[in-house]
Amino acid sequence: MTVEVLRYAAFTRDGQGGNPAGVVLDAACLADAQMLAIGQAIGFSETAFLRPLEAGEEWINIRYFSPRAEVAFCGHATIATAVAHAERHGTGRLHLLTLAGPVTVDTRQTPAGIVATLTSPPATAQPVAPAVLERALTALRWSETDLHPDYPSQVASAGNDHLVVGVASPAVLDRFDYDYPLLNELMADQRWTTVHAFSPDTDGRFHARNAFPPGGVVEDPATGAAAAAFGGYLRDLGQLPSGREVTVLQGHHMGAPSELLVSPASDGRRMLVSGAATPLALSSYEQELM
Repeated sequence: MTVEVLRYAAFTRDGQGGNPAGVVLDAACLADAQMLAIGQAIGFSETAFLRPLEAGEEWINIRYFSPRAEVAFCGHATIATAVAHAERHGTGRLHLLTLAGPVTVDTRQTPAGIVATLTSPPATAQPVAPAVLERALTALRWSETDLHPDYPSQVASAGNDHLVVGVASPAVLDRFDYDYPLLNELMADQRWTTVHAFSPDTDGRFHARNAFPPGGVVEDPATGAAAAAFGGYLRDLGQLPSGREVTVLQGHHMGAPSELLVSPASDGRRMLVSGAATPLALSSYEQELM
C-alpha cells in the first residue's frame, strides 16, 4: 500500500513562512502505528490524517501525529488539511471529529488564495499555581520582573492545555532561550502541549513565541491550537469582546513569519482562527506500508 503525504505551510504571510504540516487526505486504511511512523518520517511538528467521508456521513475523523505521539488537536495542521482538501474538492465547510471534540473549518477563495477558518473546541483559561509558575520561569530562564503586569500567567485550553505567559517587553521575548530538558519535564508533569509566550503590540496585535518540547520541537513558527486558547484567555480578560479580531504574529524570530487571526465565535465559547496555507516546494511524500 502506498500512502501520499502532502506538505503544506500553514498561517503563511504573503505565501511565505508559516508552519509546515504533513497532510494525508485518505488515511482510511492506516493503523495508529503506521500514522505515527509516517509522522516520524515526515518530521514536521504534526501530520494530519483524514478519513474520507462515506455515503450518508457528514463528520470526518481526523487524527494528528507528531514525531513522538498522537496529539488531540492541532490548529496549523487543520488549516493545512482544509486548504489541501479545498484545492482538490472545492471550498466550503468541513465537519471534523478530533480527539478534542468536533471542529468545523470553512474555506473561501480570496484574491491571495484559499483562506481557512477553524472553529475551535470551547476555550477556557484558569490561573496557574504559583509553585508551577515558578518552575516554568526557572525553565524559561525568566523572573517575575520579566512578566507583564496586565497579563496574568494562566493555563488556557481549546482542545489542548497551553501555559500562556505575557512578558513585559519585546526584548524579553527576543531572548526566548529556555532549558529544554527542564521545560519538557514540567510540561509532561502538567500535560501542557505548548508554552505560549507573548508580548502585546498595538491595534490588537500580539507577538508570540511557542515552545513545543512534547512534539520534539524547540519552537513552533505558528500554533493554531495555542492561538485559539490564547483567544479564550484574552476573552476572559475582557480584551476580546464579540466582533473583535486580534492578530498573532509568530515565527519571525525563526525566519518563518506567520500570521494568525483570532476572534470569538458566535457562541462566545469557541474561537475562530483563520489563516492561509501554501504548498511547499518539496514534493509530496510516498511511503510503502505493509
